[in-house]
Amino acid sequence: MVNVKQPLISGENEYYTNVKQLPPASGEAEEDGGVEINGVGDFCREFYLESKRLWHLAAPAIFTSICQYTIGATTQVFAGQLGTIQLAAISVENSVIGGFAFSILYGLGSALETLCGQAYGAGKFEMLGIYLQRSWVVLNSIAVVLMFTYIFGVSVLRLLQQTPSIATAAGRYAVWMIPQLFAYATIIPVAKFLQAQSNIMPMAFIALVAVVIHLGCDDETGVGLVGAAVVLDCSWWFMTVGQVTYVLWGWCGEAWPGFSWEAFRNLKGFVGVSFATAVILENWYLMSLVLFAGYFDNAEASVDALSVCLNILGWVCTVGLGLNVAVSVRVSNELGYRKPKTARLAVIVVGLTSLLIGLLFATVLLVYRKEYPAFFTNSVEVMQLVEELTSLLGISIIMYCLQYALSGVAIGAGWQTTVAYMNVASYFFFGIPMSLLMGFKFDMGVKGIWYGMVSGATMQCCLLLIMVSRTNWNKEVNVVGDQIKQWGGDIQQRSIH
Repeated sequence: MVNVKQPLISGENEYYTNVKQLPPASGEAEEDGGVEINGVGDFCREFYLESKRLWHLAAPAIFTSICQYTIGATTQVFAGQLGTIQLAAISVENSVIGGFAFSILYGLGSALETLCGQAYGAGKFEMLGIYLQRSWVVLNSIAVVLMFTYIFGVSVLRLLQQTPSIATAAGRYAVWMIPQLFAYATIIPVAKFLQAQSNIMPMAFIALVAVVIHLGCDDETGVGLVGAAVVLDCSWWFMTVGQVTYVLWGWCGEAWPGFSWEAFRNLKGFVGVSFATAVILENWYLMSLVLFAGYFDNAEASVDALSVCLNILGWVCTVGLGLNVAVSVRVSNELGYRKPKTARLAVIVVGLTSLLIGLLFATVLLVYRKEYPAFFTNSVEVMQLVEELTSLLGISIIMYCLQYALSGVAIGAGWQTTVAYMNVASYFFFGIPMSLLMGFKFDMGVKGIWYGMVSGATMQCCLLLIMVSRTNWNKEVNVVGDQIKQWGGDIQQRSIH
Protein backbone atom coordinates (compact mmCIF):
# COMPACT_ATOMS: atom_id res chain seq x y z
CA MET A 1 0.00 0.00 0.00
CA VAL A 2 1.29 3.44 -0.85
CA ASN A 3 1.66 5.43 2.33
CA VAL A 4 3.47 8.57 1.33
CA LYS A 5 3.39 11.22 -1.35
CA GLN A 6 5.33 14.31 -1.72
CA PRO A 7 4.81 17.90 -2.76
CA LEU A 8 6.54 19.91 -5.40
CA ILE A 9 6.60 23.61 -5.83
CA SER A 10 7.93 25.94 -8.40
CA GLY A 11 11.14 27.78 -7.78
CA GLU A 12 9.93 30.60 -9.98
CA ASN A 13 8.66 33.87 -8.62
CA GLU A 14 5.37 33.48 -10.43
CA TYR A 15 2.56 31.39 -9.04
CA TYR A 16 0.64 29.35 -11.57
CA THR A 17 -2.83 30.81 -11.84
CA ASN A 18 -3.89 29.49 -15.24
CA VAL A 19 -3.91 25.86 -16.27
CA LYS A 20 -2.13 26.69 -19.52
CA GLN A 21 0.83 28.00 -17.49
CA LEU A 22 1.39 24.68 -15.76
CA PRO A 23 4.60 22.82 -16.61
CA PRO A 24 4.15 19.47 -18.29
CA ALA A 25 4.26 16.45 -16.02
CA SER A 26 6.99 14.02 -17.03
CA GLY A 27 7.45 10.40 -16.13
CA GLU A 28 10.37 11.15 -13.80
CA ALA A 29 11.08 13.84 -11.25
CA GLU A 30 12.94 16.77 -12.77
CA GLU A 31 16.68 16.70 -12.24
CA ASP A 32 16.82 19.93 -10.26
CA GLY A 33 13.80 18.85 -8.21
CA GLY A 34 12.89 22.49 -7.67
CA VAL A 35 14.79 25.08 -5.65
CA GLU A 36 18.48 24.93 -4.77
CA ILE A 37 19.50 26.31 -1.36
CA ASN A 38 23.24 26.80 -0.82
CA GLY A 39 23.30 29.16 2.13
CA VAL A 40 21.41 31.33 4.59
CA GLY A 41 20.72 33.96 1.95
CA ASP A 42 19.22 31.42 -0.44
CA PHE A 43 17.11 29.95 2.36
CA CYS A 44 15.73 33.34 3.41
CA ARG A 45 14.91 34.24 -0.19
CA GLU A 46 13.15 30.97 -0.92
CA PHE A 47 11.42 31.03 2.47
CA TYR A 48 9.98 34.44 1.58
CA LEU A 49 8.86 33.32 -1.88
CA GLU A 50 7.24 30.16 -0.56
CA SER A 51 5.53 32.15 2.20
CA LYS A 52 3.99 34.35 -0.49
CA ARG A 53 2.68 31.27 -2.30
CA LEU A 54 1.26 29.79 0.89
CA TRP A 55 -0.44 33.00 2.00
CA HIS A 56 -1.79 33.54 -1.51
CA LEU A 57 -3.83 30.41 -0.78
CA ALA A 58 -4.12 30.60 2.99
CA ALA A 59 -5.40 34.18 3.34
CA PRO A 60 -8.70 33.73 1.44
CA ALA A 61 -9.08 30.23 2.94
CA ILE A 62 -8.67 31.66 6.45
CA PHE A 63 -11.12 34.44 5.68
CA THR A 64 -13.66 31.91 4.39
CA SER A 65 -13.20 29.73 7.48
CA ILE A 66 -13.61 32.73 9.79
CA CYS A 67 -16.82 33.74 8.05
CA GLN A 68 -18.22 30.22 8.23
CA TYR A 69 -17.16 29.81 11.84
CA THR A 70 -18.64 33.21 12.70
CA ILE A 71 -22.03 32.01 11.49
CA GLY A 72 -22.06 29.20 14.04
CA ALA A 73 -20.20 31.00 16.81
CA THR A 74 -22.49 34.03 16.88
CA THR A 75 -25.46 31.72 17.25
CA GLN A 76 -23.73 30.13 20.22
CA VAL A 77 -23.02 33.55 21.73
CA PHE A 78 -26.69 34.53 21.44
CA ALA A 79 -27.65 31.20 23.02
CA GLY A 80 -25.42 32.05 25.96
CA GLN A 81 -27.56 35.11 26.57
CA LEU A 82 -30.70 32.96 26.56
CA GLY A 83 -29.45 30.79 29.41
CA THR A 84 -27.09 27.98 30.39
CA ILE A 85 -29.44 25.25 29.15
CA GLN A 86 -29.71 26.83 25.70
CA LEU A 87 -25.94 27.36 25.48
CA ALA A 88 -25.28 23.78 26.59
CA ALA A 89 -27.90 22.45 24.14
CA ILE A 90 -26.35 24.15 21.10
CA SER A 91 -22.86 23.24 22.31
CA VAL A 92 -23.76 19.56 22.69
CA GLU A 93 -25.55 19.43 19.32
CA ASN A 94 -22.65 21.17 17.58
CA SER A 95 -20.02 19.01 19.25
CA VAL A 96 -21.76 15.63 19.38
CA ILE A 97 -24.53 15.19 16.78
CA GLY A 98 -23.53 17.89 14.31
CA GLY A 99 -19.85 17.47 15.12
CA PHE A 100 -20.02 13.73 14.49
CA ALA A 101 -21.69 14.26 11.11
CA PHE A 102 -19.41 17.12 10.08
CA SER A 103 -16.29 15.14 11.00
CA ILE A 104 -17.33 12.26 8.79
CA LEU A 105 -18.38 14.44 5.85
CA TYR A 106 -15.41 16.80 6.07
CA GLY A 107 -13.02 13.89 6.32
CA LEU A 108 -14.58 12.13 3.34
CA GLY A 109 -14.55 15.36 1.34
CA SER A 110 -10.92 16.05 2.19
CA ALA A 111 -9.90 13.16 -0.05
CA LEU A 112 -10.48 15.63 -2.91
CA GLU A 113 -7.52 17.66 -1.64
CA THR A 114 -5.27 14.75 -2.56
CA LEU A 115 -7.03 13.61 -5.73
CA CYS A 116 -7.94 16.98 -7.26
CA GLY A 117 -4.68 18.60 -6.20
CA GLN A 118 -2.48 15.92 -7.72
CA ALA A 119 -4.60 15.63 -10.88
CA TYR A 120 -4.47 19.41 -11.31
CA GLY A 121 -0.70 19.45 -10.89
CA ALA A 122 -0.36 16.61 -13.40
CA GLY A 123 -2.46 18.50 -15.95
CA LYS A 124 -5.40 16.04 -15.87
CA PHE A 125 -7.97 18.79 -15.47
CA GLU A 126 -11.05 16.87 -16.62
CA MET A 127 -10.62 14.47 -13.71
CA LEU A 128 -11.36 17.20 -11.15
CA GLY A 129 -15.01 17.46 -12.14
CA ILE A 130 -15.41 13.67 -12.05
CA TYR A 131 -13.91 13.54 -8.56
CA LEU A 132 -16.26 16.31 -7.45
CA GLN A 133 -19.32 14.40 -8.65
CA ARG A 134 -18.10 11.18 -7.02
CA SER A 135 -17.70 13.03 -3.77
CA TRP A 136 -21.25 14.40 -4.04
CA VAL A 137 -22.57 10.86 -4.53
CA VAL A 138 -20.63 9.49 -1.56
CA LEU A 139 -21.23 12.36 0.87
CA ASN A 140 -24.94 12.75 0.21
CA SER A 141 -25.43 9.00 0.55
CA ILE A 142 -23.66 9.10 3.92
CA ALA A 143 -25.74 12.15 4.91
CA VAL A 144 -28.94 10.16 4.44
CA VAL A 145 -27.65 7.61 6.97
CA LEU A 146 -26.41 10.30 9.38
CA MET A 147 -29.81 11.99 9.27
CA PHE A 148 -31.15 9.35 11.66
CA THR A 149 -28.77 10.52 14.39
CA TYR A 150 -30.45 13.93 14.08
CA ILE A 151 -33.97 12.51 14.10
CA PHE A 152 -33.29 10.39 17.17
CA GLY A 153 -30.98 12.94 18.77
CA VAL A 154 -32.74 12.94 22.15
CA SER A 155 -32.46 9.15 22.42
CA VAL A 156 -28.83 9.18 21.29
CA LEU A 157 -27.84 11.77 23.89
CA ARG A 158 -29.73 10.01 26.66
CA LEU A 159 -28.04 6.77 25.66
CA LEU A 160 -24.74 8.62 26.09
CA GLN A 161 -25.86 9.53 29.63
CA GLN A 162 -26.15 13.25 29.01
CA THR A 163 -28.12 15.35 31.51
CA PRO A 164 -31.85 14.90 30.62
CA SER A 165 -32.58 18.62 30.29
CA ILE A 166 -29.59 19.18 28.00
CA ALA A 167 -30.29 16.02 25.98
CA THR A 168 -33.91 17.03 25.37
CA ALA A 169 -33.09 20.58 24.27
CA ALA A 170 -30.12 19.52 22.12
CA GLY A 171 -32.08 16.68 20.49
CA ARG A 172 -34.96 18.95 19.51
CA TYR A 173 -32.51 21.51 18.17
CA ALA A 174 -30.79 18.78 16.11
CA VAL A 175 -33.97 17.96 14.17
CA TRP A 176 -34.07 21.52 12.87
CA MET A 177 -30.43 21.23 11.78
CA ILE A 178 -31.03 18.44 9.23
CA PRO A 179 -30.94 20.89 6.27
CA GLN A 180 -27.46 21.96 7.38
CA LEU A 181 -26.35 18.31 7.18
CA PHE A 182 -27.08 18.15 3.45
CA ALA A 183 -25.54 21.58 2.94
CA TYR A 184 -22.34 20.12 4.41
CA ALA A 185 -22.52 17.15 2.04
CA THR A 186 -22.77 19.45 -0.97
CA ILE A 187 -20.51 22.39 -0.11
CA ILE A 188 -17.51 20.49 1.30
CA PRO A 189 -16.64 18.79 -2.03
CA VAL A 190 -17.10 22.06 -3.92
CA ALA A 191 -14.73 23.82 -1.54
CA LYS A 192 -12.04 21.16 -1.99
CA PHE A 193 -12.57 21.21 -5.77
CA LEU A 194 -12.00 24.97 -5.93
CA GLN A 195 -9.11 24.95 -3.45
CA ALA A 196 -7.19 22.41 -5.53
CA GLN A 197 -7.21 24.96 -8.37
CA SER A 198 -6.19 27.84 -6.06
CA ASN A 199 -9.60 29.32 -6.93
CA ILE A 200 -10.51 30.47 -3.43
CA MET A 201 -11.56 34.11 -3.80
CA PRO A 202 -15.13 33.29 -4.97
CA MET A 203 -15.58 31.18 -1.84
CA ALA A 204 -14.39 34.06 0.33
CA PHE A 205 -16.77 36.53 -1.32
CA ILE A 206 -19.77 34.21 -0.97
CA ALA A 207 -18.90 33.53 2.68
CA LEU A 208 -18.62 37.27 3.39
CA VAL A 209 -22.08 37.95 1.95
CA ALA A 210 -23.49 35.03 3.95
CA VAL A 211 -22.05 36.20 7.26
CA VAL A 212 -23.33 39.76 6.73
CA ILE A 213 -26.83 38.44 6.06
CA HIS A 214 -26.57 36.06 9.01
CA LEU A 215 -25.50 38.76 11.45
CA GLY A 216 -28.40 40.89 10.27
CA CYS A 217 -30.86 38.09 11.02
CA ASP A 218 -29.15 36.59 14.06
CA ASP A 219 -31.19 38.10 16.86
CA GLU A 220 -32.63 34.77 17.96
CA THR A 221 -33.18 35.91 21.54
CA GLY A 222 -36.85 36.44 20.76
CA VAL A 223 -37.50 33.15 18.97
CA GLY A 224 -35.28 30.71 20.87
CA LEU A 225 -33.46 27.64 19.58
CA VAL A 226 -35.77 27.06 16.60
CA GLY A 227 -35.02 30.51 15.25
CA ALA A 228 -31.30 29.87 15.70
CA ALA A 229 -31.55 26.66 13.70
CA VAL A 230 -33.55 28.21 10.85
CA VAL A 231 -31.11 31.10 10.45
CA LEU A 232 -28.14 28.71 10.47
CA ASP A 233 -29.75 26.46 7.86
CA CYS A 234 -30.49 29.39 5.56
CA SER A 235 -26.96 30.79 5.89
CA TRP A 236 -25.31 27.49 5.02
CA TRP A 237 -27.59 26.88 2.06
CA PHE A 238 -26.91 30.38 0.77
CA MET A 239 -23.19 29.57 0.67
CA THR A 240 -23.85 26.15 -0.85
CA VAL A 241 -26.03 27.44 -3.70
CA GLY A 242 -23.56 30.25 -4.38
CA GLN A 243 -20.56 27.94 -4.74
CA VAL A 244 -22.39 25.29 -6.78
CA THR A 245 -23.70 27.98 -9.14
CA TYR A 246 -20.16 29.27 -9.64
CA VAL A 247 -19.01 25.79 -10.69
CA LEU A 248 -21.97 24.88 -12.90
CA TRP A 249 -21.93 28.15 -14.83
CA GLY A 250 -18.62 27.20 -16.39
CA TRP A 251 -16.21 29.47 -14.53
CA CYS A 252 -13.85 26.56 -13.79
CA GLY A 253 -12.85 25.87 -17.39
CA GLU A 254 -11.68 22.36 -18.23
CA ALA A 255 -11.98 21.30 -14.59
CA TRP A 256 -15.77 21.06 -14.94
CA PRO A 257 -16.58 18.85 -17.97
CA GLY A 258 -20.27 18.58 -17.12
CA PHE A 259 -22.22 15.85 -15.37
CA SER A 260 -20.96 12.39 -16.26
CA TRP A 261 -21.77 8.75 -15.54
CA GLU A 262 -18.08 8.37 -14.65
CA ALA A 263 -19.00 9.70 -11.22
CA PHE A 264 -20.47 6.28 -10.42
CA ARG A 265 -17.39 4.29 -11.47
CA ASN A 266 -14.50 3.22 -9.22
CA LEU A 267 -16.35 4.32 -6.08
CA LYS A 268 -14.60 1.62 -4.04
CA GLY A 269 -11.14 3.17 -4.40
CA PHE A 270 -12.55 6.64 -3.86
CA VAL A 271 -14.39 5.64 -0.69
CA GLY A 272 -11.27 3.91 0.63
CA VAL A 273 -9.09 7.01 0.62
CA SER A 274 -12.04 9.11 1.80
CA PHE A 275 -12.59 7.06 4.95
CA ALA A 276 -8.87 7.05 5.72
CA THR A 277 -8.89 10.84 5.50
CA ALA A 278 -11.90 11.06 7.81
CA VAL A 279 -10.00 9.29 10.58
CA ILE A 280 -7.15 11.82 10.37
CA LEU A 281 -9.27 14.66 11.72
CA GLU A 282 -9.23 15.34 15.45
CA ASN A 283 -12.89 16.48 15.52
CA TRP A 284 -13.81 13.01 16.74
CA TYR A 285 -11.69 13.56 19.82
CA LEU A 286 -13.07 17.02 20.58
CA MET A 287 -16.59 15.60 20.35
CA SER A 288 -15.79 13.05 23.06
CA LEU A 289 -14.52 15.78 25.40
CA VAL A 290 -17.90 17.51 25.47
CA LEU A 291 -19.53 14.17 26.22
CA PHE A 292 -17.19 13.58 29.16
CA ALA A 293 -17.89 17.06 30.54
CA GLY A 294 -21.59 16.18 30.63
CA TYR A 295 -20.90 13.43 33.18
CA PHE A 296 -19.74 15.77 35.96
CA ASP A 297 -22.06 16.76 38.80
CA ASN A 298 -22.12 20.41 37.66
CA ALA A 299 -22.73 19.33 34.06
CA GLU A 300 -24.12 22.62 32.76
CA ALA A 301 -21.17 24.71 33.99
CA SER A 302 -18.63 22.08 32.87
CA VAL A 303 -20.10 21.76 29.38
CA ASP A 304 -20.42 25.53 29.04
CA ALA A 305 -16.82 26.19 30.15
CA LEU A 306 -15.45 23.49 27.88
CA SER A 307 -17.58 24.78 25.00
CA VAL A 308 -16.29 28.33 25.45
CA CYS A 309 -12.69 27.09 25.34
CA LEU A 310 -13.42 24.91 22.33
CA ASN A 311 -15.08 27.91 20.70
CA ILE A 312 -11.89 29.94 21.19
CA LEU A 313 -9.82 27.02 19.92
CA GLY A 314 -12.09 26.83 16.89
CA TRP A 315 -11.62 30.52 16.10
CA VAL A 316 -7.84 30.18 16.23
CA CYS A 317 -7.90 26.95 14.27
CA THR A 318 -9.50 28.77 11.35
CA VAL A 319 -5.99 30.10 10.76
CA GLY A 320 -4.56 26.61 11.12
CA LEU A 321 -7.22 25.31 8.75
CA GLY A 322 -6.26 27.95 6.19
CA LEU A 323 -2.64 26.85 6.38
CA ASN A 324 -3.83 23.25 6.20
CA VAL A 325 -5.63 23.99 2.94
CA ALA A 326 -2.70 25.99 1.55
CA VAL A 327 0.00 23.41 2.21
CA SER A 328 -2.28 20.61 1.03
CA VAL A 329 -2.72 22.39 -2.30
CA ARG A 330 0.99 23.17 -2.53
CA VAL A 331 2.00 19.61 -1.72
CA SER A 332 -0.50 17.91 -4.03
CA ASN A 333 0.07 20.34 -6.91
CA GLU A 334 3.83 20.05 -6.64
CA LEU A 335 3.60 16.29 -6.68
CA GLY A 336 2.03 16.73 -10.09
CA TYR A 337 4.71 19.28 -11.07
CA ARG A 338 7.41 16.77 -9.93
CA LYS A 339 9.70 19.07 -7.92
CA PRO A 340 10.48 17.41 -4.57
CA LYS A 341 12.94 19.97 -3.19
CA THR A 342 10.42 22.77 -3.28
CA ALA A 343 7.87 20.41 -1.74
CA ARG A 344 10.10 19.96 1.28
CA LEU A 345 10.57 23.72 1.49
CA ALA A 346 6.79 24.20 1.59
CA VAL A 347 6.59 21.82 4.54
CA ILE A 348 9.33 23.69 6.42
CA VAL A 349 7.70 27.06 5.78
CA VAL A 350 4.23 26.00 6.90
CA GLY A 351 5.62 24.27 9.99
CA LEU A 352 7.51 27.34 11.22
CA THR A 353 4.68 29.69 10.31
CA SER A 354 2.04 27.68 12.15
CA LEU A 355 4.24 27.42 15.24
CA LEU A 356 4.76 31.19 15.40
CA ILE A 357 1.05 31.87 14.90
CA GLY A 358 0.16 29.46 17.70
CA LEU A 359 2.60 31.14 20.08
CA LEU A 360 1.16 34.56 19.25
CA PHE A 361 -2.46 33.60 19.92
CA ALA A 362 -1.56 31.71 23.10
CA THR A 363 0.27 34.75 24.46
CA VAL A 364 -2.68 37.06 23.78
CA LEU A 365 -5.09 34.73 25.59
CA LEU A 366 -2.84 34.45 28.62
CA VAL A 367 -2.54 38.23 28.86
CA TYR A 368 -6.34 38.73 28.69
CA ARG A 369 -7.37 35.59 30.57
CA LYS A 370 -9.58 37.53 33.01
CA GLU A 371 -11.42 39.57 30.39
CA TYR A 372 -12.37 37.37 27.43
CA PRO A 373 -14.72 34.84 29.19
CA ALA A 374 -17.31 37.60 29.69
CA PHE A 375 -17.88 37.73 25.92
CA PHE A 376 -19.33 34.21 25.98
CA THR A 377 -21.36 33.89 29.18
CA ASN A 378 -22.93 35.79 32.07
CA SER A 379 -22.31 32.97 34.57
CA VAL A 380 -19.62 33.77 37.13
CA GLU A 381 -18.98 30.05 37.71
CA VAL A 382 -18.43 29.41 34.00
CA MET A 383 -16.14 32.44 33.67
CA GLN A 384 -13.98 31.18 36.55
CA LEU A 385 -13.70 27.73 34.97
CA VAL A 386 -12.71 29.25 31.63
CA GLU A 387 -10.02 31.37 33.29
CA GLU A 388 -8.59 28.25 34.96
CA LEU A 389 -8.47 26.46 31.61
CA THR A 390 -6.70 29.29 29.76
CA SER A 391 -3.15 27.99 30.29
CA LEU A 392 -4.10 24.60 28.87
CA LEU A 393 -6.01 26.33 26.08
CA GLY A 394 -2.85 28.21 25.11
CA ILE A 395 -0.83 25.00 24.89
CA SER A 396 -3.62 23.40 22.86
CA ILE A 397 -3.60 26.30 20.41
CA ILE A 398 0.12 25.84 19.76
CA MET A 399 -0.24 22.08 19.29
CA TYR A 400 -3.31 22.30 17.08
CA CYS A 401 -1.87 25.00 14.81
CA LEU A 402 1.13 22.76 14.18
CA GLN A 403 -1.03 19.65 13.90
CA TYR A 404 -3.30 21.27 11.29
CA ALA A 405 -0.30 22.24 9.19
CA LEU A 406 1.23 18.76 9.33
CA SER A 407 -2.14 17.14 8.60
CA GLY A 408 -2.37 19.32 5.49
CA VAL A 409 0.96 17.92 4.37
CA ALA A 410 -0.36 14.41 4.98
CA ILE A 411 -3.57 14.98 3.00
CA GLY A 412 -1.81 16.65 0.10
CA ALA A 413 0.83 13.94 -0.01
CA GLY A 414 -1.59 11.04 0.25
CA TRP A 415 -0.47 9.63 3.61
CA GLN A 416 -4.04 9.14 4.80
CA THR A 417 -3.73 5.52 5.88
CA THR A 418 -0.55 5.93 7.90
CA VAL A 419 -1.71 9.13 9.59
CA ALA A 420 -5.08 7.55 10.39
CA TYR A 421 -3.26 4.90 12.43
CA MET A 422 -1.27 7.64 14.18
CA ASN A 423 -4.44 9.54 14.94
CA VAL A 424 -6.17 6.55 16.49
CA ALA A 425 -3.10 5.75 18.60
CA SER A 426 -2.58 9.35 19.75
CA TYR A 427 -6.14 10.32 20.58
CA PHE A 428 -8.09 7.15 21.25
CA PHE A 429 -5.45 4.90 22.79
CA PHE A 430 -3.60 7.65 24.66
CA GLY A 431 -5.44 10.99 24.83
CA ILE A 432 -8.92 9.74 25.80
CA PRO A 433 -7.67 7.32 28.50
CA MET A 434 -5.58 10.17 29.94
CA SER A 435 -8.64 12.46 29.92
CA LEU A 436 -10.76 9.89 31.75
CA LEU A 437 -8.02 9.05 34.23
CA MET A 438 -7.20 12.64 35.15
CA GLY A 439 -10.74 13.97 34.92
CA PHE A 440 -12.51 11.29 36.94
CA LYS A 441 -9.99 9.07 38.73
CA PHE A 442 -7.90 11.98 40.02
CA ASP A 443 -10.93 14.29 40.38
CA MET A 444 -9.40 17.06 38.27
CA GLY A 445 -12.69 17.75 36.50
CA VAL A 446 -12.68 19.68 33.24
CA LYS A 447 -8.98 20.51 33.65
CA GLY A 448 -8.17 16.80 33.75
CA ILE A 449 -10.10 16.23 30.53
CA TRP A 450 -8.18 19.04 28.88
CA TYR A 451 -4.83 17.68 30.11
CA GLY A 452 -5.67 14.48 28.28
CA MET A 453 -6.50 16.41 25.12
CA VAL A 454 -3.16 18.23 25.24
CA SER A 455 -1.29 14.97 25.72
CA GLY A 456 -3.02 13.39 22.71
CA ALA A 457 -2.36 16.41 20.49
CA THR A 458 1.29 16.52 21.55
CA MET A 459 1.78 12.85 20.75
CA GLN A 460 0.15 13.32 17.34
CA CYS A 461 2.42 16.28 16.52
CA CYS A 462 5.54 14.36 17.53
CA LEU A 463 4.62 11.39 15.35
CA LEU A 464 3.84 13.61 12.37
CA LEU A 465 7.10 15.52 12.79
CA ILE A 466 9.07 12.27 12.83
CA MET A 467 7.32 11.02 9.70
CA VAL A 468 7.77 14.28 7.79
CA SER A 469 11.43 14.60 8.75
CA ARG A 470 12.17 11.06 7.53
CA THR A 471 10.29 11.31 4.22
CA ASN A 472 12.26 10.63 1.04
CA TRP A 473 10.70 13.25 -1.19
CA ASN A 474 12.60 12.19 -4.33
CA LYS A 475 11.17 8.70 -3.99
CA GLU A 476 7.64 9.76 -3.21
CA VAL A 477 7.29 12.06 -6.20
CA ASN A 478 7.19 9.04 -8.48
CA VAL A 479 4.05 7.48 -6.97
CA VAL A 480 1.64 10.25 -7.98
CA GLY A 481 0.35 8.59 -11.11
CA ASP A 482 -0.18 5.28 -9.34
CA GLN A 483 -2.15 6.94 -6.56
CA ILE A 484 -4.37 8.85 -8.98
CA LYS A 485 -5.14 5.63 -10.85
CA GLN A 486 -5.62 3.57 -7.67
CA TRP A 487 -7.95 6.04 -5.93
CA GLY A 488 -9.56 7.83 -8.85
CA GLY A 489 -9.51 5.36 -11.71
CA ASP A 490 -9.14 6.02 -15.41
CA ILE A 491 -11.53 8.49 -16.94
CA GLN A 492 -13.47 7.69 -20.08
CA GLN A 493 -15.61 10.77 -20.47
CA ARG A 494 -19.31 10.06 -20.93
CA SER A 495 -21.47 13.08 -20.25
CA ILE A 496 -25.08 12.92 -19.18
CA HIS A 497 -27.37 14.43 -21.78
